[in-house]
Parts: sequence; structure tokens; C-alpha cells
Amino acid sequence: MKRTKRSAVLALSAAAALLLTSCGFSGGNDSGGSAESEGAQTTLEMLVPTYSTGTKALWEGVIDDFETEHPNIKVNLEVQSWENIENVLKTKLQGNQAPDIYNGGAFAEFAAEDLLAPASDVASAETLADFQTAFADAEKYQDTQYGLPLIASARALFYNKDLMEEAGVKNVPTTWDQLHDASKAISDKTKADGYGMPLGSEEAQGESLIWFAGNGGNFGDAQKIAVNTPANLEAAEFMKKMIDDGVTQNDPGATQRTPMLNTFIQGKLGFAYALPQTVGQIKKENPDLNYGIAAVATKTGSPATLGVADRLMSFKNDGSKSAAVKEFFDYFFSADVYTDWVSTEGFLPTTKSGSEKLAGDETLKPFLDLLPNAVFYPTTNPAWNATDGAFKSLMGEIATGKSAQEVLDAIQAKADAAK
Repeated sequence: MKRTKRSAVLALSAAAALLLTSCGFSGGNDSGGSAESEGAQTTLEMLVPTYSTGTKALWEGVIDDFETEHPNIKVNLEVQSWENIENVLKTKLQGNQAPDIYNGGAFAEFAAEDLLAPASDVASAETLADFQTAFADAEKYQDTQYGLPLIASARALFYNKDLMEEAGVKNVPTTWDQLHDASKAISDKTKADGYGMPLGSEEAQGESLIWFAGNGGNFGDAQKIAVNTPANLEAAEFMKKMIDDGVTQNDPGATQRTPMLNTFIQGKLGFAYALPQTVGQIKKENPDLNYGIAAVATKTGSPATLGVADRLMSFKNDGSKSAAVKEFFDYFFSADVYTDWVSTEGFLPTTKSGSEKLAGDETLKPFLDLLPNAVFYPTTNPAWNATDGAFKSLMGEIATGKSAQEVLDAIQAKADAAK
């Protein structure tokens, strides 16, 4: 991976700052020197999810290059699926083995429990200033920033042109009713399913928020989780209608996003909400797929979508490794290293320097256009972790006979109990 003057300067300046401020991170080091200055070995435990089939190799490349430039810091990488990572983290926390670096979604609950290091302890002022303000503000709990925004993303409607033609669907749907009718035509007239609705434990909350946002709904804010609102209920009832009318794949409640998107990539699904990196997967796995990308279909056709902003954070543990974490974060968010990572994964950058560097990427343009109308998870609410878990375990029940009202009320109860 290409090295830049900026990354070298960041590494040197961070090390110099550690010496000047006497912030040590080697165990039992009372002199205050950094591990690198003392010659000690510091090992960082890093837990991350899988964004694509290349995620593990991509992180390994970053870590190898980082360790070459920082021989006294070792990074142990652990990669888990999105379906499993939260349970893995929970087990580690229960065993007092919190990762030093964690890539995840919700963070406010951890901040409320004083488990996370403030961002200012694990990233330089230069790195923090490079984040776009809107994303940096979303990483704050009680006015203190804890997360470092890793990626931005939005969902768009991917559609199979060949299946639409075979089913006699002439126009790309822009409303719920149009999406329903187009999906039904594909289900009835082709061998493919019309619409992919993943309500399994991988990302039921994401699929739900796409639909809720399409009716002016959301999951609430930093002060209150709001699930069973009239707008959300109407959206959930239409989701159930899609299922009951047979226009989705079989058993949506057990369907995970990743295999569902693989079905679309294989040309066996008419419509699906997908991410920027899905474009890269199609190029790699089925470049002949005749598909298009459009805005999310909403109740009235007004623009709305799910926005995602995952983050890197650091569990502070005993505080002895904060300087080493700062070395890693400053290195990773340097322009060349970060943009290589984010563009390879197919996401949108959260830094000013990254946005400038990737401004001409036409692949990202449809998603960048959708971001202004994106609705995000209320990750700054400490009850979001419980709400997120409730969506993943309960939302699929709308496909098994329960009413949308019953399901949303049950999720709301979980959220209220977590206050």
C-alpha cells in the first residue's frame, strides 16, 4: 500500500506528542514514555465485522503496513459476521476482554457505562478535525465524541432489467404500490422472486428503517426511541402485505441480507435494497448482470433512504494502550490509507480529505445523491442497542402470522425497558 508524507508526519507527530505530554501506554511504565520510545511491545486486540468477502484481507493489508512502520505495536485482528459480532463482543465484555479497537454500530450504551475512551484520547486533533462535521457530531454522547466515523452509506433500489422485461414491467417503481405490483409481476411471470426482504438477525433493523423512512418515520432520537408510531405502523403493515401477497422470497423472517443480495447478484431476484459495495460485487461475481440503480421506493415517491454510519471506537480498559490506539487511528485515517480502504469496500468517506480524493468516482454518485435525504439509526441513545437487538429477533414475526402492531409494540417494550 502506498505510503504518504502525511501518514509519516502523523506517525512522527503523534509519537512526539506522546513524549511531550508523558502519556505512557506500556504496562507498569511509571516514567510516562510511550511503548515505542521505551522499546516495549504493545498488542492491540481489534474486532471488526465483515462488509464484503475482501474485508479480512483488506484489514490485514492495512495492519501489515502499519506494523512495518510501527514495529513495537502488534495488532491482533478478529473478523466476525454482522450476525455474530454483537454476541462476540458481549461475551468479551462479560469476560473483561474488551477489544482495544472495535468496528461497530451502536456506541452510546458503552459510553454511558464509561467503557469507551473519548476520541480525543485515541486520535490526534488533526485526525478529528478532518471528519465532516455532521458525522463527527453523530459520534457524541453528552457532548463528548467517542466514535470515529468509519464509513457512510445509503441504500438504493437495485433492479434486474431482464426480469422486469420478462414480466412486462416497463417502469422502475418509485412508490410502494408500484414496487408491490412490479414485484408481483416478476414473481408470477418469471422463475425469480420479485422483492427481497431480509428480516433475519443480520439486518432486520436496516430493512425496517428503509420502509419506515419511506413514510416519514424513524426510530426516534437521542432522547426517545419511537418504534410503534403511526407512520412506522403503516409502513410495517405494507411490508406485511408484500409478504402475505407472495411477492417476496420465502420465509423473510429467516432471510439474511448477505445471501439475499447474493441471490440478486446471481440474477434470481427482481428488486432489492443494496449498498454501494454491491456494485463492486456485481462487477466481480456477475459482470453480465443487466441491472440498474434507483432511489428508494416510498409511499408517495418522495425521496428518503436509510443512512448508515459505522464507526471505530476504543474500549479503554485500563487506559494503558490509548497511545498505541492513537498511532493506529492516525495512520488509518491518513488520506491515502483511508481512501484505499473505503473505496475498495465501496463505501462513502466520512473525512473531508477522503471526500475530496474520491469526488470523481461515478460509482458512488447515486448514493452520494441520496445521502441528503437519509435517516440514520439513533445510535446516540443508550437504549438503541436493546432496540437494535429487538428488531433483529422480533421483526421477522410479521412473516409468521403476528400483526404489525403486535410486533412493533413488542419491540417498543424492549426499548422502553432499556431506559
